[in-house]
Amino acid sequence: MEQTQRKKSIFENPILSTKVKSANVKPPELIIGYFLGPFGALLASGIFTNYLNRYWKDVLFANYKVDGVLPASITTFLSLLPLISTILIVAGNLVVGQLIERTKTRAGKARPWMLLSSVLLAIGCIVMFIAPMGNGTDTPVLTMVLTAVAYNVYYAVAYPMYNTANSTLVPVSTRNSSQRGLLASFTNFAHLGVMGAGGMVFPFLVSLFLGGWETPNASAWTGLFVAIGVITFLFVVMQYYFTRERVTEESFHLETKENPKKAISMGKQFKAVGTDVFWWLIIGFYLIFQFSGSLKNLSCNDFCTTQWGDTLGNTYSGVINILGAVPMAVAMAFIWPLSHKFGKRIVVMVGLLIGAVGGVIAGIWANNIVAVCIGVALKSFGSSPACYMILAMISDVLDHIEAKRGFRCDGLTMSIYSSIMAATTPLAQSFFNAITNAGANGAMVTVCYIWIETGVYVTCAVLMIFFIVEKYLKSDRVEILERQKAEALAAGIEWVEPEERLRREQEEAERLSEEARKMELKAKCEKKGLSFEEEEAKYQAKLAEKKRIADEKKAAKQKKANKGE
Repeated sequence: MEQTQRKKSIFENPILSTKVKSANVKPPELIIGYFLGPFGALLASGIFTNYLNRYWKDVLFANYKVDGVLPASITTFLSLLPLISTILIVAGNLVVGQLIERTKTRAGKARPWMLLSSVLLAIGCIVMFIAPMGNGTDTPVLTMVLTAVAYNVYYAVAYPMYNTANSTLVPVSTRNSSQRGLLASFTNFAHLGVMGAGGMVFPFLVSLFLGGWETPNASAWTGLFVAIGVITFLFVVMQYYFTRERVTEESFHLETKENPKKAISMGKQFKAVGTDVFWWLIIGFYLIFQFSGSLKNLSCNDFCTTQWGDTLGNTYSGVINILGAVPMAVAMAFIWPLSHKFGKRIVVMVGLLIGAVGGVIAGIWANNIVAVCIGVALKSFGSSPACYMILAMISDVLDHIEAKRGFRCDGLTMSIYSSIMAATTPLAQSFFNAITNAGANGAMVTVCYIWIETGVYVTCAVLMIFFIVEKYLKSDRVEILERQKAEALAAGIEWVEPEERLRREQEEAERLSEEARKMELKAKCEKKGLSFEEEEAKYQAKLAEKKRIADEKKAAKQKKANKGE
């Protein structure tokens, strides 16, 4: 009955149904949907961030070098392309955000766009590496045009479509703030993982399989990124199937043909977010945090070579990158439990202050590699809570706005979030080149690498003092449920608590799964001449044994906990 009241879409087809049936977040959803999926989807982006510019200089346009230097026309093109494309990138993110906000399907509002992005990401990734290299004499106009088109297909169309949808998943995945924090941690861990793969693993592929930078093999580059494009496609599809928009489903179940939900205008959304102090706090926090981080990343190698020369500097740069990655990976193990116990705001604030101490150590003794390593390790460790919890904190703000306004602003907010993520790198690059004279001013390089981010950490810690949205979460949830209940009753729809509806759906999914299992077993028994009753009894015995062992472990754990008290 419910389906006949709505216009059917392709997402009504069972083939496109999510594999997640549980009302709560379980390990398959967490690991596949929020770590492996994003990791595979963003693998190309992680490599591009570190090596696309190097590919352009030393592979694509290498034929045009004279005494190791590119012509001014190509240098100007490579400088302006990322900067000018920032306008299209931001526009792309805003458009995708509104498309998401106006999408209503059984699959949710973000997941359909994620599925579409699987194809576009793969195409963009591959097209980037099939532009002709030119003959080294004629002006490579065609190469420049194709490079610009491919760059914007990936960064202004495909990447915004995926990243905005992926970022939106955390706020709409569940109302459970604790589970949302865990999902945000895994998603951001995937982002950090692809950056690590791009910065630490890819150099070995360049040396072993791509001919190195002195004699690059262009066909090998193309072949590698065809493979990465295919991997990207498969991992995004996998992520689509192992995610679910539980929050979106709440309103979806209240909507009928006679009582459709009206699309919220962009102006109304801007007014809702623009008048919320917590929204401004968290967006301002993320903007300066992301910009300072991008500035630090791109100035690392220049800082090291300025302090210790080219040979030692390149070596120390690799060491520092590892020291930056390891503390963040270690912190992953306990940031979520601490945030669950003390609250995200407190853990993020304390972490940022620890990071600021590390920055001061590295800045004061900037020419001492040991001191810099200790300082960088502390900075990375201290910034971990903010990196992992930012999406969860934004999700809390979106719930708060929904409670006050009666509608959500996921698409708009996540398009702005994604725009910041994409735009800060080219903006930081322009800022760095301007104030350091393209790396020639060693003192300003140190400011870019250490002191600006250190100051931002202190500023962000102060902002967290006022970010008290967590204390409203329980009352916000009550307000949202009361509004949904009133809407359902006014529309003549039976009101069922979201948790109860999800529980019923899970029970129904389990019932259908059990029926399918029995049918498969019966078919197997008929084929092999076995007794269905005997095989079913064996299965039930194994199930009972597993339950007994699980119950014993649970009882032992409870007994141990009671003794600890």
